[in-house]
Amino acid sequence: MKLKKLIPELVQGITEAGYEKNPREIQNLCISKIKSGADTFIIAPEGSGKSVAIVSAIIQQLKEAVEMAPRAIVIVESRDKAFELDSTFKLLGKYTNLRVFPVFDQGQIKFQKDTIYEGQDVVIGTPKRIHELLNITGMPITKVKMLVVEDAERILPGRYHTVIYSIADREKKIQCIFTAEKWQERFEKMAERIMINPSILRK
Repeated sequence: MKLKKLIPELVQGITEAGYEKNPREIQNLCISKIKSGADTFIIAPEGSGKSVAIVSAIIQQLKEAVEMAPRAIVIVESRDKAFELDSTFKLLGKYTNLRVFPVFDQGQIKFQKDTIYEGQDVVIGTPKRIHELLNITGMPITKVKMLVVEDAERILPGRYHTVIYSIADREKKIQCIFTAEKWQERFEKMAERIMINPSILRK
């Protein structure tokens, strides 16, 4: 993985995890593109390293804890995926002070709301739970800089595309990043609505 121009804390996390030894093509492509602030679609098969690329890019963009409200929201398909990404953040971001919190359907919503308001930088969650938190003002989005949708081809066919719109449709431009195994025609409509000249990275 190309480590030039990444923050030292992230470089140390990547190096200790061993990702710099056998970098995936998609990781080198993604991190530099996301680092530039571009809206991005990442289209690559399972196991290609998309999640590591996304986590590394978010850590690079946010750098450190500076706000009480979340600055990145990551929407994932399931509770298991939320915890998987949380573990990757802990691994690669261990030398930062970034706060990451997973939320999911089976959890106690009051506890999740209270924990978010205690101060989080990244919230990872299932679309249903993020929708519920937004409905009860359980997650402030005024400071959000990045919106990531993992496995978008499985999330967007559901009714929770409105969750994405409610976060992205704000006066302040949010960087939007979608990952998927294959390109879907529905992505074009989403791009027209919430993105600006999105890059499409394929493997």
